[in-house]
Formats: sequence, structure tokens, C-alpha cells
Amino acid sequence: MLFDSPSTFGRAFRILTFGESHGAAVGVVLDGVKPGLPFDLDAIQRELDRRRPGQSDLVTPRREADRVQVLSGVFEGRTTGHPIALVVFNENPRSADYAAIAELFRPGHADLTYQRKYGIRDPRGGGRSSGRETLARVAAGAWAKQQLAGLGVTVRGFNREIAGMAGTALDWAFVETNPLRVADPEIFPAQRAAVEAARAEGDSVGGVCEVWIEGLPVGLGDPAFGKLDALLAAACMSIGAVKGVELGAGFESARRRGSENNDPLGPGGPLKNDAGGTLGGISTGAPVVVRLAVKPTSSIARTQRTIDREGRPAEISTQGRHDPCIAPRIVPVAEAMCALVVYDAWLTQQELGPGELPDLPEWDWEAVEAAIRAIL
Repeated sequence: MLFDSPSTFGRAFRILTFGESHGAAVGVVLDGVKPGLPFDLDAIQRELDRRRPGQSDLVTPRREADRVQVLSGVFEGRTTGHPIALVVFNENPRSADYAAIAELFRPGHADLTYQRKYGIRDPRGGGRSSGRETLARVAAGAWAKQQLAGLGVTVRGFNREIAGMAGTALDWAFVETNPLRVADPEIFPAQRAAVEAARAEGDSVGGVCEVWIEGLPVGLGDPAFGKLDALLAAACMSIGAVKGVELGAGFESARRRGSENNDPLGPGGPLKNDAGGTLGGISTGAPVVVRLAVKPTSSIARTQRTIDREGRPAEISTQGRHDPCIAPRIVPVAEAMCALVVYDAWLTQQELGPGELPDLPEWDWEAVEAAIRAIL
């Protein structure tokens, strides 16, 4: 199973995340790691730095260094084969910001459902439902990325759309140089202005994150319930701010005829990639393209209608430090979840037999990429 419990993820490679937004720490336990592998803590830290708060003027000003520590499973720079525990201690929670709304349920948040389900909840920053939990996912995903890189697989993402404005250019070099992690320099100023306007009005905006998984061989994914695209969708939908996932042409495929949507095959591979890199839930060797619909940040300063613990009507305004657009910090989280799925699928495939997966065919990736851009 992909999810053995609400806090675990994976099959051959498993993770368990723990901690709350305003608790002592947030962390993750990695299980299923072979012994003797080089362990690059700096690489994990670099991924956490991409996700951490306070890194630009367009995200929450909460100041957290997010310095990761290894508690177990590593000795003299190599894995021991035992569970690896990684932890980041919270340094700047400011729980008092939530005292005024502790008895109210914030619209768009999990406050109401947590209270009704468990009969108890941590109102400080959302507790377990906080976006800070994704720190643990990024740490685990950073390890998976390292392993995939050694297999020739890359996982990278960007924001295709911010505040309803979609970019058309795909400039990978631009993505990590701008605070919104968008890939189109031409539309970036308008997107930035939209985020700044929402923040000034005590509001927020959403976006569409896109992840490219390149270098996969043919053969990853296990029908019927272990399809690679199904696992990716489940993994990405488990991110709190994500409300929709599509692969390849996605929902656009529902508006086409089969003759338009099918990917013709040639001697060198598919002539386009509307399937998004999978057929029958199995990787085709083409890039796997995943898009995530990221909702506007639920914590906003504008007054909204709600109820209190007793069900009485009330009004609420969520003060404190919040992202006017969470999409920029979703990118490393989405990459991490995709990396975890692919690495787990790779290990699962190896369990089927001793043979290696077929070599990656020499396909014209630039032509495939151009075809994908044409449908967006």
C-alpha cells in the first residue's frame, strides 16, 4: 500500500513524518534505505532552503533557519541500513498570534474537520495540518532525488500560472532566480504585481505548479492500483494546498477526439507527449509532466464569516505571518513527492526480477517539449 497509516508513505521505500507547526520540531524517518550508501546532508539542506519561510518579500516573514539534523541511521557519512531520522527544530513559532482565534474555525483550513474528527486540535498554526509539515517531505524527497540522479533521472518544477496568469515560455534558468519560481520572464512582472496587490488587500492568490520528471526508462508503474500516474496524483494531492492534479494534456484531453489526443508512435518514440509520460499507468520513457492546482492561501487578513466551537456565527480575520501566494514554496514540495513516488516505483520494479529496465530510447526531447507547450 502507498499509505499504511495517515503519516506514512511508500512501499519499498517508506517515510514517516512527524511534528507540528508550533511544536518542538518537525521531522521524518526514512525506512528501506540500503546500507553503505553515501549520505549528503548538504544536498538535503539545499532543498530545505528552497522551501523555508522568509526567503523573499513574497512569502511569509516567519524566520526559520530550518537546519536539519541527523538523529540515526548514518555513520561516518554512510547509511547503516537502519531507519534514518531527520529533524528540524522550530525556532520562531510565535504561537500567541493564534490566541485570539483559538475558539474559532478558520475558513479554508482543517480546523473544523480536525475538531469534529478527533475531538481535539492544536490551533497554533494548524498543528499537523500546517504547511510546515511539508518540510519533512522535502527532506525525504531530497534523499530520493539524490538516488534518482545517480540513475540519470531528474525531477524539477516551476509555476506555470500565478493568479490566473499563465506563462508560455519555459526558461529553466529563470525559475530559481525569481521569488515566484515562474519560468516566463515576460509575464513575471504582472504575476508579481498580482501577488503584491492581494497582499495589500489582506487577500491571497493561487497558482499552477508543473513538475517535469525526465530520464525515466520504460516500465515503471504497476497496474492496476499501482499505476505510476495514479501514485503521482495521490502523492501530489496529499499536499495540503493542492486541489487538483493532471498529467500531460490532463483535462484538455476530455475536450478532444481520440485522433487528436492519441500520441502517434515513430521509430524514435512518441511524436508528441499528451499522455504525459505514461501509458496504462506504466512509464513510456518520455518526460512525465505533472501539474498541480494550488489554492490561494487560506489564512487571510480580510474579515470572513465562520462559527465558533459551539456552532455560533462569528467573524474572523487571520492575523500573523502568512504567504500571499503559497505556490512558490509548493514547487520543492511537489518535486519531493514526485521523486519519492518515482524512486519507490524504481525499487519496486527491481523486486520483480534481477534484470535491469530497458535502456532509455534516443527520442527527440526538444520536439516533445515543444508539442507539450503547444497545448498549454
